[in-house]
Amino acid sequence: MSGNYYLGLDIGTTGIKAAVFDDSGTPCGSGLSEYTLETPEPDIVELDAEQYWASSREAVKTAVESSGVAPEKIRAMSVTGQAETLIMTGADHKPLRKAIVWLDNRAGREAKIIEREFTSGSLFHLSGQTEMLPCWPAAKILWFRENEPELFAKTEKFLMVEDYIVHKLTGRCATCRGLMPSSLYYDIRTKRYDTEMLDFLGIREEQLPELRDSGEIIGRCIENDSMIPAGTPVAAAPIDHVCGNLGSGCAGKGMISETTGCTLALCAAFPSLVYDEERRLSTYLGFAPDTFVLLPWAPTAGMLLKHFRDEFTGGMSYKEFDEAAAMVRAGSEGLILLPHCAGAVSPVCNSEARGVAYGITLAHKRGHWARAIMESVAYLLRDNIEVLRSLGAEITEIRSLGGASRSRLWLQIKANVLNLPVTVTECGEATSLGAAILGAVACGDFADTAAAAARMVRISARIEPDGDSAAYQEYFRQYQKLNSLLMPTFGGRL
Repeated sequence: MSGNYYLGLDIGTTGIKAAVFDDSGTPCGSGLSEYTLETPEPDIVELDAEQYWASSREAVKTAVESSGVAPEKIRAMSVTGQAETLIMTGADHKPLRKAIVWLDNRAGREAKIIEREFTSGSLFHLSGQTEMLPCWPAAKILWFRENEPELFAKTEKFLMVEDYIVHKLTGRCATCRGLMPSSLYYDIRTKRYDTEMLDFLGIREEQLPELRDSGEIIGRCIENDSMIPAGTPVAAAPIDHVCGNLGSGCAGKGMISETTGCTLALCAAFPSLVYDEERRLSTYLGFAPDTFVLLPWAPTAGMLLKHFRDEFTGGMSYKEFDEAAAMVRAGSEGLILLPHCAGAVSPVCNSEARGVAYGITLAHKRGHWARAIMESVAYLLRDNIEVLRSLGAEITEIRSLGGASRSRLWLQIKANVLNLPVTVTECGEATSLGAAILGAVACGDFADTAAAAARMVRISARIEPDGDSAAYQEYFRQYQKLNSLLMPTFGGRL
């Protein structure tokens, strides 16, 4: 091991991961601390804010102890995670109520009020977000003002969960601009909070954290009850998908990342502000200052494969699933699936869309269904890549992340459908590595993120398109035709 180490902290929906890396990107130790969200009523999702800090301490402690690295040898750290979880603190810096988690949709009425006041078009250009949703922090703050006015009046700071952890670590109320686009009170064009929205919500800029660029030192750790020594720099970090994009090595031209876990998410970087004026894809900030990303996603991907395995295969392992699918020819002998089992988001947004199986025969066995699921996700991935290209993205290579990247067959199917090389990195914790890379750059150990990624990210596999790629171009055309025919019929509109 080298003498320089960095820590990445990733605040997830149901748990917090911490990982320690050396300056070659080698994982030295990791920790995970999970929690259970509270859902007392439909659309209400909360968590005791102090649980985030307790879980952060536990994850960091496990990561550092398992690494064998002395805490004082950690040169820097960074905190990333899911956006939109809101924490309100009082004059004593303590939370005034439970955190309102990003999944919380109680503010439906308030979201409609904001949309009427500002119009969907102006909100889109302000934030880059294609819809005004109840989960956005602006809607949550308006709900808080209307429904808990006494606590609202006592609020000193409105913080994202990452900001809260940074404050506990450093004593500073500061945030990364890369966490802010979906707040709906940050203007991605001016890099400042939007005063008109703040006035409408009834809050002041002083009640929000100071804005910092990604990779900038946001503060230094103070004496607290974590294992990180006082004086350790903490770097600003954007949302988790963008950190994962960096941690997969997408710091060069022509590379994008795709994550196939329960959901499908893509991340494509652009050197300047870009909008999808058809409002299919949302715009976020990149891991380098003054850069941007488009983030297409779909709610069902690996989840569909897991559901089929659990419900219809009698407990087959994923390895057995892969083996069965590998015995089936490309195209699954005419079985085509539309994977919209929880609605469609991009490139076509239709919450009423549902999954479809087309061309079923009695000859189709488990292996056909397994392969058809893999193919349907690859087709959906290709659909989104075509939109990214139409908006100017140069794509010559795909970095594949998530659980599906462990399936060589699925990677080959994606390479063939996309007619592009698909690569996999050695490190399975790309999000934490991306956060650690930002820390390494912030403390001056690398000149920039490109230099750090070149040193700290390594490829473990590269899958090129093979002889099935030509056939898959026709199968993708059939998928697109089926999708375009059926998409307008969902929701009982046959």
